[in-house]
Amino acid sequence: MPFDAGFLAAVTNEIAPLAGSRVDRVLQPDRDAIVFVLRDNRGSAVRDEGRRDRRLLINAGSGTPRVQLTDTVGENPKAPPMFCMQLRKHLLGAKLTDVRQLGFERALRLTFETRDELGTDAVKHIIAECMGRFSDIILTDADDKIIGAAKLVDFSDSKIRQILPGLKYEIPPVQPMTADTGTLPVDSGGCKLNPLEAQRETFIALRDYSKLPDEKFISAYYYGISATVAREISYRAAGRGADALWDVISGIMSDIREGRFTPAAVCDGDGKLIEYSFLPLTHYGAEYKTVEYPDFAALTDAFFSERDTAERYRQRASDIHRLLANAETRLTKKIALQQADLADSADKDKYRKLGDLITSSIYMLKRGDSRVSLTDYAGDPPEEVVVTLDPRLTPAQNAQKYYKRYTKAKSAESALTKQIALARAELEYIASVSDALSRARSEIELTELRRELYESGYASKMRGYVASKPTAPKPQKFRTSGGYEVLCGKNNTQNDYLTFKLASKFDWWFHVKALPGSHVVLLCGGDEPGEDDLTEAAVIAATFSKAARGIPAAVDYTRVKNVKKPPGSKPGYVTYSTNSTAYALPDEELCARLKI
Repeated sequence: MPFDAGFLAAVTNEIAPLAGSRVDRVLQPDRDAIVFVLRDNRGSAVRDEGRRDRRLLINAGSGTPRVQLTDTVGENPKAPPMFCMQLRKHLLGAKLTDVRQLGFERALRLTFETRDELGTDAVKHIIAECMGRFSDIILTDADDKIIGAAKLVDFSDSKIRQILPGLKYEIPPVQPMTADTGTLPVDSGGCKLNPLEAQRETFIALRDYSKLPDEKFISAYYYGISATVAREISYRAAGRGADALWDVISGIMSDIREGRFTPAAVCDGDGKLIEYSFLPLTHYGAEYKTVEYPDFAALTDAFFSERDTAERYRQRASDIHRLLANAETRLTKKIALQQADLADSADKDKYRKLGDLITSSIYMLKRGDSRVSLTDYAGDPPEEVVVTLDPRLTPAQNAQKYYKRYTKAKSAESALTKQIALARAELEYIASVSDALSRARSEIELTELRRELYESGYASKMRGYVASKPTAPKPQKFRTSGGYEVLCGKNNTQNDYLTFKLASKFDWWFHVKALPGSHVVLLCGGDEPGEDDLTEAAVIAATFSKAARGIPAAVDYTRVKNVKKPPGSKPGYVTYSTNSTAYALPDEELCARLKI
């Protein structure tokens, strides 16, 4: 992963000047993330230079493990988790005295001076291990005895190293070499080597011995270097031999030892960040662009903020995701079966015709006939039709049997048509909730979605849900360049609220055509807004919808008085008339500028 030992060295270099700050708050916004709010207590002269409280984030999630300073303020749970309470007990008011990387590992030690329960001086450590699925946040005392951890590891989880209260903390063992270690030119005990301590002769001898491509050789024999950095080293020395490869890697290691780092990321043609590192990445090619940042806090915030927020609320909304996925699967299967039955009902007229043929020729038939050929005089020219009979029944009873099948198929066709329409409407409703869920970024929005599903008839499928007192919906607010306020619903409950409660009948209403999306209302009080104002409202409607990015979306708009809600319909469902259609390109940057 890109957050390798070199990147941690860069972050350590950035955090180190905070030594002397005190822990003002400890927050745990997510199961695997801890935020220390550090307040500078080194005198007014320092504070007057523009310093502020800093937020130090440690994330031990398997997908995004890292340590960073951050300016992002996230939402925290109402009840702090147990590990957060433990950290507050030991570290609130503590002074950060040292920030140190453990060797060239992806592990960082933060040392704090504090007081224990008896009021005597004490030292506590926070050890942040950023090692993929083995990442952890560990609290120890001055002697490295473990007090607590975000992820406790017992003997059933690992026989190599346990993380349990009372045990002494041990740094993770060095990874074994992942290539042939037969007769190496250096005695490493079968473990990877520290690149900061690499010697030229040993490096070149290992490279010649390995017979591997340069980037795989580096990853196989040296630890602390990500595959991304290994590819960059190989690219910079491409085709110039072992000496050039050594010059590149030794130069990078020298920069790490002397604290020379460049916060850089790579973005694709759409401007999406796809990679980051502590040095410029040049091996991606001309179609990609390298972006440099003022510091590593800005780099990691830009790369991770939206991903972390989306992942955090995906976890918190796992019950809603599961409910919607099950409902979508059930409805899709139900519609397929009903359509198959409807196709069978299409032959209803054939049964009536067979009944008519038997009735018209009943004088020719007798009980015991199983197959007869009858002339259909309704055809032009008349044709012979083979009719299958039940030999146990009389001819009249056989005719009635076909008439009953006709009546049953006719009734089924009518019922199935209605049932399919209802199932499709429910499927559209589920899609609208899924669309709102994809944009949910607060616990309040998730609560509103749960309440909406509960009130829409999904109570039996929401285990453990307890209906709470509803709060007034708070739709998003924007202001157009002409000064008009625009309201945008975050979910179906808010859509109904702003359309039928907040808006007046002469305001303008917008919705993306034939796709799930937010209701958007341009509040104009009967005035005639300008073309730019209408266009901006249409862009907001296109942006907060299921419309594809980069393609103009059809947006219907009309006066609110033309929007109606059918009785008994699902939340968010409306009908409208006398509308116009505009084509608007989704634009998240414009929406961010217009947002109040």
